[in-house]
Formats: sequence, structure tokens, C-alpha cells
Amino acid sequence: MQHVNGIAYTTAGPQDAPAIVFSNSLGTTLEMWSPQLDALAERYRIVRYDTRGHGDSISSPGPCTLDMLGQDVLTVLDALAIERAHFCGISMGGLTGQWLGVHACERIDTLIVANTAARIGSYEGWSQRAALVRARGMNEVADGAAGRWFTTEVIERRPNVVARLTDQLRATPQHGYAACCDALSTADLRGEIERIAAPTLVIAGRYDPVTTIDDARFIVDRVPGARMVALDASHLSNVEAAQAFNAALLAFLTQSEREQR
Repeated sequence: MQHVNGIAYTTAGPQDAPAIVFSNSLGTTLEMWSPQLDALAERYRIVRYDTRGHGDSISSPGPCTLDMLGQDVLTVLDALAIERAHFCGISMGGLTGQWLGVHACERIDTLIVANTAARIGSYEGWSQRAALVRARGMNEVADGAAGRWFTTEVIERRPNVVARLTDQLRATPQHGYAACCDALSTADLRGEIERIAAPTLVIAGRYDPVTTIDDARFIVDRVPGARMVALDASHLSNVEAAQAFNAALLAFLTQSEREQR
């Protein structure tokens, strides 16, 4: 594990291969991308990082904003001397990816945003959750996470997978989690995503109660040339439907690289 400006990151795959950055969801760590490693490590330089306030990354004092989350990605790329990269983010990570597509398009080769929206939730909802975890810790949020993240079938048949992810959430520093809730409370890219020029794939979960198919269609309708894939999954589709997620990701990257030649 390496660190830059308090952000923890790790790499895998050939150093001279095209880079792809993976950005985790709220309340998880870079380990959530383990299902993608074997599928991509031979062809890509995989960069995973813990969003600030999560995992081994620190949370800086004061409020957190979407701009700060996006700048953290650029800091990691600079530390690795990576000029341009593919980017794949899920949920909050997908919102970070949209910010990069709008504000740092010169650093992004292709953009994959999964189970996300241009505006996730509401100011009131995120403010209430931030206040809850600051006052009471992570247990209440973690206790209700499985039903938001996974379908009933996965909860029943893959309890170890569900427990591993909810344990990550329970272990997330409460002030780091709350700071990212603050960022989400004001993050709204609905009026800006039409400026995204990078080839974009939007991955949605058909059973996602958090960021819906309609949220995905909103992005596709506004980002020029964007494509959408819907998977039989809930909110953490890269875990629940890893094989289909990886197939969609690789097909999109291969086609985009072919078109850019």
C-alpha cells in the first residue's frame, strides 16, 4: 500500500500497460474491486485507492466536497506519473468519475460509471445520515446496508460476501464517512454532464433501489455517445454480478481502444 496526501492506493498488472483507476462506493474500501482484478490484471495497470476517510486513507479536517474527491484521483495519477487513464467508479465513485469527465477530461481516456447518478439522494437525506453517524457511529447504517446493496437472493446464498462488505462499512471511520455524506449532500452534476467528452459506459442494476435505471438513463441521455448496460443486480453490481460486470467492462474498453486507434 502506498500513500500520497493521505490517500492510500495500490497497483497491479504491467507497469507499461494502459492504466485503469477504480473508485469505491461510500462505506467500502478498494478491496471491493477484488472481483475485477483477475479479469483485467493481464491487460491493464490497475490502480485502486481508498476514498478519503475510508480504509487506509485519512479524512482531512473540515468539510469534504466532490471537488476534493475528484482532485484526490488526480493526485494519485500524478504520484504514479500516469498522464491519462481509464476510470471506473461505482456509486459515489461514479459521481467522482463524472466530475473528472467534466473537469479533467484531458486525464480520462474512457469513463465507466456504475450504479450511480448525476445527483444521488438529497441534501436533507445526506445531512441526516451524516448527523446520525457522527452522533451514534456506524452500526445503524451498517445494519441496514445489505438490503440496499444486494438482492435477497445474494443475501441468502452468499452470506460471507455480504458480511465482508458490511463489515467494511461498520469499520469505516465515522467522521470520514460523514464527511463524504457532506460531499454527496451538495454534489449535483445534472447541469454539467453534457460536457463529458470521454467515451462513457453507464452500468445499472435492474434491482438497485439507491440509483435506479432511470438515473442511469438520465446520464446516457445527456452524455454524448454514452452507452448503458443493465445487469441483474442491486447496488453493488460489480460484486453481485461480477462476471457480467467484467464482460461489459472489457467489451467497452476493447471497443473504445479500437475506435481510438
